[in-house]
Amino acid sequence: MQETDVLVIGGGPAGYVTAIRAGQLGQTVTLVDRSGVGGTCLNHGCIPSKALIDAADDVHSIRNVEDRGIEADVAVDFARLVQWKDRVVRRLTKGVEKLCKANDVTLRKGTAQLVAEHRAEVWEDGNGEPETIAFDHAIVATGSRPIELPGFSFDDEPILNAKAALDLDAIPDELAVVGAGYIGMELSTMFAKLGVDVTVVEMLEAPLPRYSADLTQPVRKRAEKLGLSFQFGRVATDWERIDNGQIRIATEPAGDETGEDAVEWLTADKALIAIGRDPVSDTAGIDALGIECDENGFVETDELGRTNIDHIFAVGDVAGEPMLAHEGSAAGVVAAETIAGAAPDPVRTVPSVVFTDPEIGSVGLTETQAREQGYEPTTGEFPFRASGRALTSGERTGFVRLVADVESGTVLGGQIVGPEASELTAEIGLAVEHELTLSDIASTVHAHPTLSEAIMEAADCALGHPIHTLDR
Repeated sequence: MQETDVLVIGGGPAGYVTAIRAGQLGQTVTLVDRSGVGGTCLNHGCIPSKALIDAADDVHSIRNVEDRGIEADVAVDFARLVQWKDRVVRRLTKGVEKLCKANDVTLRKGTAQLVAEHRAEVWEDGNGEPETIAFDHAIVATGSRPIELPGFSFDDEPILNAKAALDLDAIPDELAVVGAGYIGMELSTMFAKLGVDVTVVEMLEAPLPRYSADLTQPVRKRAEKLGLSFQFGRVATDWERIDNGQIRIATEPAGDETGEDAVEWLTADKALIAIGRDPVSDTAGIDALGIECDENGFVETDELGRTNIDHIFAVGDVAGEPMLAHEGSAAGVVAAETIAGAAPDPVRTVPSVVFTDPEIGSVGLTETQAREQGYEPTTGEFPFRASGRALTSGERTGFVRLVADVESGTVLGGQIVGPEASELTAEIGLAVEHELTLSDIASTVHAHPTLSEAIMEAADCALGHPIHTLDR
């Protein structure tokens, strides 16, 4: 029987970060994952999608710079592009493996199941006998999986989840995307920039329903300009193959209207189903131990990641919203430090970003949320059309908004839609986490010309003395 201080089940961003931090704190650590380190994010999601999104942005930029006096065309070899993406992924996964080994983390490829409160069994592929591991603490970080739409099995070749869409050998001429959340919108935009005719089917009346309309409207307008078609207020109910090798998809109104007359048919080469993700809470044996889950299968934890069994923790997607890689990593650090006897602060400020065009970034409270929590909020908003750096890069759409408490000036949150929103959000997150004020941001000299100046300018706007826009 192998013994370890900490057993980590799952090697994604939540799991491997937990393992590394526990190793740094002097714990003996064993990390078990069925497919190696990196998880969905590194191998099939965050990293490969951003690689292809960035490449698609390059293609689109090259094809659309005539107004600067540059005329060019570009051909896309999608198979080679996917090979490049795979090389990026391999380099990062090898890097994570080296980091784990450098921090004395024992890596095991296999499936781990908890069979007792301090014991697990690990099955390796092709090995009929499990190995038993005794542990003091265990951390479940098994992640999430894409939700299948009834009637649309991922086992059918034309029906894609995000992983399959990122591994295609060739670009389809026509693509149907079911779901206009962040995964659906990111990949729809990417494929549209590569020349694909994309139609998005969404049961709600707008894309990216977790974000306010003033943030999503620029994304929708840009998407339509790129050629995306939307079918809002409709659901995909069935599909069938047709003679020319394509498929056609039946859609119906999401409301009460039903019947044959309500059905419309959408033709495509492939269909990407992006309607959300479910927790992988059925593989680690947590039911046998009585670890509590909510009605949706997410493991219930306290603010430090503990389950109802004190020495067993859960972090990352399996522990519920927000299902974000960086939140899982941060929660993993908290769990590892708790196990080692430290007194870490719980995760508080978690940014969310969407890599659409333009990007969206949000952190902390919105104005509405601040008011609901008893604050009297003030806001400052600076448009990118007044940013010199935005104009020189050809990206003038969007704005930066800061939300602060009127009485203290403390920054409560911020929202950005525009160029590099994913990067700019970090400064606002730092301000929220450390309770900085609008004056702290406004008095910090930002390099010129940069996009980050827009955050300083938004602070000036909230304070009532804007420099590069009118006070309205």
